[in-house]
Amino acid sequence: MEDKTPPACAPRHQAGEGFLNRDGLVRLETGQVQAHRIEDQLAIQNVLAMHSRGVDRADETILKSAYWEDAEVEYGGFNGRAHDFCASLPAQIRRFAHTQHSISNVAIDFVSDSEARVETYVNAYHYLAVEDGPDTEMTFLGRYLDLMQKRGDTWRILHRKVVMDWNQNTQASAIWEGRPFDGLARGNRAPLDPVYEFLS
Repeated sequence: MEDKTPPACAPRHQAGEGFLNRDGLVRLETGQVQAHRIEDQLAIQNVLAMHSRGVDRADETILKSAYWEDAEVEYGGFNGRAHDFCASLPAQIRRFAHTQHSISNVAIDFVSDSEARVETYVNAYHYLAVEDGPDTEMTFLGRYLDLMQKRGDTWRILHRKVVMDWNQNTQASAIWEGRPFDGLARGNRAPLDPVYEFLS
């Protein structure tokens, strides 16, 4: 019987054919990334970055710009309309002397040209100043699961689910005065943070 199994080294595609992965991102024969997908990826990453800025600066306007008006969130302590969450969050954030939300590992799965499911790792640091005791530091380690939608030329979050992997809590160890920290600009909430003057 004749063996019709193709050799292992046989090319899967003819030269010049082009092949896209499930997200429509990569042409395997050239390694080129589709230009419109690069634009979408950068736009999505910018939405995520702006959301972190909005949280840490306690800036309601920036926060709302990351969500569509009909968006919803699942934040554990708050589950409901995203814009209501954005309106209430700044007051909660201001209870902390300092916060920093650091995002990484942004994995984007394009469902279509106008919809994407995005998993983003987040480390959120919260510094609580205590008047009658030692200051404390709480670190939240988790992920954002975002359904993001493109309307017109704009990407925003339509639904966010927050996942906690774990958290860390300890007495604060920050040093505020002396070398090497003297002379550094200090972070603050809107509109006093140095980024607002920088952007103006």
